[in-house]
Amino acid sequence: MSGLMNFTVPQIAKMIDHSILRPEFTLEDVREGCAIAKKYDVASVCVRPADVSVAVDLLRGTNVAVGTVIGFPHGDTATAIKVAETELAVHQGATEIDMVLNIGWLRSGDIAAVEHEIGMIVKAAGAAHVKVILETAYLTDEQKLAACWASERAGAAFVKTSTGFAPKGATIDDLSLMRSAVSPKVQVKASGGVRTLDAMIAMAGVGVTRFGTSSTSEILTDLARRQVAVSGGRA
Repeated sequence: MSGLMNFTVPQIAKMIDHSILRPEFTLEDVREGCAIAKKYDVASVCVRPADVSVAVDLLRGTNVAVGTVIGFPHGDTATAIKVAETELAVHQGATEIDMVLNIGWLRSGDIAAVEHEIGMIVKAAGAAHVKVILETAYLTDEQKLAACWASERAGAAFVKTSTGFAPKGATIDDLSLMRSAVSPKVQVKASGGVRTLDAMIAMAGVGVTRFGTSSTSEILTDLARRQVAVSGGRA
């Protein structure tokens, strides 16, 4: 694949937020997910709010950050509750915060309320990076642009496509639009249906720098296999 050898396994790993968010996951599933994250030295794990302290304990002493979700997955939690969720997560050791914006407010055209809420989360997060989940499946292009602009004005570090629980996840068209909407100081995260190395490489090609996925092992194993094949079997 063209450009494949520009990416090493460690480089790709540091573009991954390993997702451990499914509602039916047990604590053993959380522990196994954190073990995968530690093995591959990914950028972060993204865990359910109730699992933050567990993940922090499991990943202490590693270079894997712990992140969690706020207002997940619908985005319609009251702002005060989102702020409280954020404050608790940071207190417990989370350093990355993936918040779902208020989709209904955005679709209603109340951009000022959306921006104010994001700003409140950014303030509550302190030094933690805030990623704003747009849930693009429910939005027009105009709404996606407005959400990106509001996120940047409010001080977010990332704009992100999806929760993974909507009818559609990340697409190249949406990612390209989001990348064009924000300045270089704001990164773009793809999430929702990011299951293959080919998808990651294509999305990286339009400026995506972080990926939410639960397919970390499969993606990185595939990359290592292809690199060995390209090198003629040399490790």
